Amino acid sequence: MSSSGSGSSSGSGSRSGSRILRRVIARNGKRLWTGTALIGVHQACEASIPILIGVTVDSAVGPGDGMSLILWVSVLALLFVVLNVAYRFGSRQLMKAIAEEAHVLRVEVAAKILHPRGAQTGFRTGDLLTVSTTDADETSYLLDYVPRIAGSIVATIISAVTLLWISVPLGLTVLVATPIVLVLLQISAPLITKRVADQQAQAGRATSLATDLVTGLRPLRGIGAQDAAADRYRAVSRRSLAATLRASRTQGAYQAASTTLSTLLACGIAVLAGWFALTGRITVGQFITVIGSAQFLMEPFGLLAIVPSWVAEARASADRVAQVTDAGMVLPEGVADPSEERCELRLTGVRHGPLEGLDLRVRPGELVGVVANRPADAEALVKLLAVPIGFEGTVLLAGVPLENIERSRARRLLLVEPHNTDLFTGTIGTNVALSDDQPLTAALSAASADDVLELSADGLDAPVAERGASLSGGQRQRLALARALHARPPVLVLHDPTTAVDAVTEHAIAQGIRALRHGPDSGFATIVITSSPALLAVTDRVVVLGEGVVTTEGSHAELGTVDADYRRMVLR
Repeated sequence: MSSSGSGSSSGSGSRSGSRILRRVIARNGKRLWTGTALIGVHQACEASIPILIGVTVDSAVGPGDGMSLILWVSVLALLFVVLNVAYRFGSRQLMKAIAEEAHVLRVEVAAKILHPRGAQTGFRTGDLLTVSTTDADETSYLLDYVPRIAGSIVATIISAVTLLWISVPLGLTVLVATPIVLVLLQISAPLITKRVADQQAQAGRATSLATDLVTGLRPLRGIGAQDAAADRYRAVSRRSLAATLRASRTQGAYQAASTTLSTLLACGIAVLAGWFALTGRITVGQFITVIGSAQFLMEPFGLLAIVPSWVAEARASADRVAQVTDAGMVLPEGVADPSEERCELRLTGVRHGPLEGLDLRVRPGELVGVVANRPADAEALVKLLAVPIGFEGTVLLAGVPLENIERSRARRLLLVEPHNTDLFTGTIGTNVALSDDQPLTAALSAASADDVLELSADGLDAPVAERGASLSGGQRQRLALARALHARPPVLVLHDPTTAVDAVTEHAIAQGIRALRHGPDSGFATIVITSSPALLAVTDRVVVLGEGVVTTEGSHAELGTVDADYRRMVLR
């Protein structure tokens, strides 16, 4: 039997960024269109202000009619009231829609990233962080651009109709010149989208590499590779900077062109109106209206010109969001649901990476040590048990192929705790007991993590920074081990769980694991992949891997006596 573990590939690319944007609009329809209508009213009121001022001049100021002046000033005051109320309540609807949509997108992206079957996104950790934060926000901003576009169109139409009423040539100038300006500017939108997408991708790579380097800084210093790592980050950072500068130059040129064209159009209208006033073709009040409308039109013209670049940014971000949310699954959809709590793990003829036909059997109740002559063999075994894909042979858990078991059930039955694990922002208690109300005392004691609690008066409520940065390496390792022990899986795989602790603590942890998981009739199976003599000494048997297969096995004492290679790998 073989397993490719390729999973479903139906997701990636099946829904474009444009479909993500349409969905954003659809599920926020009520707030979006209510807010857009109110912003339209606000823009209509603003466009009407020059008209009212012109009417007031011709109807009241020119003839010297005081009552007419009071009437039109009252109408103008009422217009300002409506203008402010419409903007206030419209903006409230839209800001709430934007905030909630950004939250929904972040949750959708996070859910896909954390899916038990794994997502084939093609992104590294830093890229995924960028997608789930910046790109989710940028995509939600479309809900701000739609009402801006609608309001600008309303303002432009009202001003154009007003200018047509005053003078047909002035109105035609607006109606003809505006679409021409917008079409000319729209030509550069694809280039903006491409360069913004490249900028976001390069920034994600730089963030991802920075995260990796900070996490592995101590090991890099230990092997003297910090300079090479710094050079690599410097190269990636320069590429990110170059992409950012290209995108900024493109957007800057676009904004300069749009501002220039909009200003020239508005100035042209004002000059033409001045000529008409001097020749007596329009009144003084109409001239004031034209000048005011031309001045006002600079804002909607400029907005209509720049919005395509904003939409291009939202589209680029939506494409990246879609690449995550539509990604295929790494693992196939498991349907099996083994009910056994006493599980046997059995690998037969497994080929995966450097593993070349590995046979391994761990029965319920056994504590088995695995010593790998090559670190790559240990890494491959851990990765295979955590994500059973891309291998040949069979991996059976409770007699069922591991890749066929429903993923949440598989994780409940088989927990793999890798060497490099993370703690999260919160408290010690929330990091160790992620979803269990059982007392933590036994797990913390077995992992020798009691003293971590004693160092703080808050005990389990002691704060933990992101990635456990507020703790030492040994404290992080012991809390991660306590978390794995507290989960009480039928089969637990531990990879080098004591490399950051001293020999005395390591011995206490070995005894604690044995006592907690392998008491009388416990039925738990534990695999410890390690070269620690303290841990190997408490195992029931030790399996030695060499060249991707099992080369020998026996008790720690037996192998230490008869096998020179084993002594070289284990005894310190």
